[in-house]
Amino acid sequence: MKLLVVEDEAKTADYLRQGLSEAGFVVDLARNGLDGHHLAMTGDHELIVLDVMLPDVDGWRILRALREAGRDVPVLFLTARDSIDDRVKGLELGADDYLVKPFAFTELLARVRTLLRRGRNPALAEKLQVADLVLDLPRRRASRGGTRINLSNKEFALLELLVRRQGEVLPRSLIASQVWDMNFDSDTNVIDVAIRRLRAKVDDAFSPKLIRTVRGMGYTLDLPDADD
Repeated sequence: MKLLVVEDEAKTADYLRQGLSEAGFVVDLARNGLDGHHLAMTGDHELIVLDVMLPDVDGWRILRALREAGRDVPVLFLTARDSIDDRVKGLELGADDYLVKPFAFTELLARVRTLLRRGRNPALAEKLQVADLVLDLPRRRASRGGTRINLSNKEFALLELLVRRQGEVLPRSLIASQVWDMNFDSDTNVIDVAIRRLRAKVDDAFSPKLIRTVRGMGYTLDLPDADD
């Protein structure tokens, strides 16, 4: 998932980018209001973490421009302004959440994940598809070529992650944090076992094979190249 962080304080900005990247997100970073406004209005981000007090264009104006343009991307305000009036103003302008500095990264990450799960328009993403593999998200069902594939909750979550990040090589550490919500232990083979089981259900009886191991790096799901 792709996030935008708009933050002018260098240490906070780098801290957020590193933490969110390690949690498995793709992070664009804007260090001033003008760049933040441009990226917010033109990007395809699934959530924006937005500071209020920014050089050039403040967070209020960026949020107002987003909502006036009909863009409903979730926005989490992150600011040192902690008065009730400021919180009310942010929410009335269309912010989805409001977190006051200083903050604990674990709380910010939890709020980001909650907003992403909540979504703005779930009807737009009820199904995901790669080749003849189809994921029905509301029903938590998977099928290939019209054949139902029975998956456990963790298997479905793992497959959904692979499909959403189609073509990306996902390291075991990312899979562990996103699916099992845990730090990766190099001594455990839980992820390799889960991938083997998922591949047996999703690929063994079907063609083309979609799930691949990238040695020394991780796993990916994608259509094979023409010369494979």
